[in-house]
Amino acid sequence: MAQLSNKIIAYANSLGVSKVDFMKDVMLQDDSDGKGAYIKEWNLDIAQPTDAQLSAQESSANTEEANNQVRSTRRSAYGDIGEQLDEIYKDIDSWKARIKSIKDANPKS
Repeated sequence: MAQLSNKIIAYANSLGVSKVDFMKDVMLQDDSDGKGAYIKEWNLDIAQPTDAQLSAQESSANTEEANNQVRSTRRSAYGDIGEQLDEIYKDIDSWKARIKSIKDANPKS
């Protein structure tokens, strides 16, 4: 199940809002009864989503979460940018092959 914040981002994106600041635009709070996070405050210029509208974003939010994990794994595997530049300078074809193998091993959804 996708995190509430990612569902909100997907909902906002679907309405043309490209950035959501969770420190001032939308404040979330965890419920003490164990039901999880909920929207405490909504300060965007679009209507606050209903539970049904957020549920409709589940699939795209799950995909984004999976892709974020892939991006993190790739970033770690790529290594330091300075070392990559040195590798490119010395043998760009070898670098391309290494990067391709990392991408192939960690495909995005």
